Amino acid sequence: MTGPRLAGRSAVITGGAGGIGAATARRFVEEGARVVIADLLVEPGRRLADELGDAARFARVDVTDEDDVRAAVELALADFGRLDVMFNNAGIIGAVGSIAKLDMADVDRTIAVILRGTLLGMKYAAAAMIPQRSGVILSTSSPAGVVGGVGAHVYSAAKAAVLGLTRSVAAELRPHHIRVNSIVPGATVTAMTAEILTGDAGDLDGAHEALAERALMDRPAQPDDIAAGALYLASDDAWFVTGQVLTIDGGLTTIAGPSPMAIGEYEEPRRLLGPTADVS
Repeated sequence: MTGPRLAGRSAVITGGAGGIGAATARRFVEEGARVVIADLLVEPGRRLADELGDAARFARVDVTDEDDVRAAVELALADFGRLDVMFNNAGIIGAVGSIAKLDMADVDRTIAVILRGTLLGMKYAAAAMIPQRSGVILSTSSPAGVVGGVGAHVYSAAKAAVLGLTRSVAAELRPHHIRVNSIVPGATVTAMTAEILTGDAGDLDGAHEALAERALMDRPAQPDDIAAGALYLASDDAWFVTGQVLTIDGGLTTIAGPSPMAIGEYEEPRRLLGPTADVS
């Protein structure tokens, strides 16, 4: 039986105080890692760090602020001696509305959190990881960055940019034995989703119920589902995986709908011939 998959390793997780970030922090600690929970949400972040004990630290971080991101990485280096995983997970929905009416201050903030925040995380993670010639950088994108019509305009553009940035940085850092990958979670039961669907960020039960009505599988995605994917990419099981996108969305971006020629009147096997087919 093998030991913990992240034994002796350390991670910084932005947006780590709740939802996917918190689930990932818990899973990483269960697997032997030490984590810096980096978030603007101070009280939830501190509570989670207290829950996880000596394996966790909390850092108040605005991912758009370069000094904050650098300080989170420096905290991991100072307290844990190294940085093995950087998970750029912080995000907001941000600017919404018609393209003809968007507020540019909201646009700038959205791009700053999603794209600038990810880039800063990559910058300071790379600076720490290159000398040790190892490391993993993960970033959260979205189905909205892959297909149209499932997210706000600016959010969609910024999440698509995260995918492009992932591939570009993966190419640079591969010779340094640093793997760089993205995760695309489908609609997940989190406070952000709850706020969108119910107007109450704390109504996770309401969010689950709303998502369950249109879930592509037996239930909506939970933060633990995404954390499991992050664990895989962070571990040696994904040693040969870089520049890739791990999509955890129940098939939303790859399966347009049910298989039309295998259900209903087409369930029983037969051959369909075109109107001009030669049947002789």
